[in-house]
Amino acid sequence: MGAYVALLLVHLHLPQAGSLKAKRSELQSVKAQLHGRHGLTVAEVDHQDTWQRSTLAAALTGGSAAQLEAATDRVVRWLEDRFPEGVRVERTLVSFEDVGALG
Repeated sequence: MGAYVALLLVHLHLPQAGSLKAKRSELQSVKAQLHGRHGLTVAEVDHQDTWQRSTLAAALTGGSAAQLEAATDRVVRWLEDRFPEGVRVERTLVSFEDVGALG
């Protein structure tokens, strides 16, 4: 049985956000689409009080490393299309066995 988790840190630059309210509106849309369209669990983890920056942590699970890699590739392409000059994504893929070995 395979059990894998993809973890992503999404660093966003939101130049159009002129206030925290505008930023939160944009982030709400991004988080909803990442969850609804791509199946990720998402949370803002840094820069909550900064108007034009945000860091999101996201996770996606799957039964195959190849399937999960393809899914995260789609997510990265979607983010790059939405934020052509304002996104950087760090990602890692671990298996349940990898995580179990840590504990």
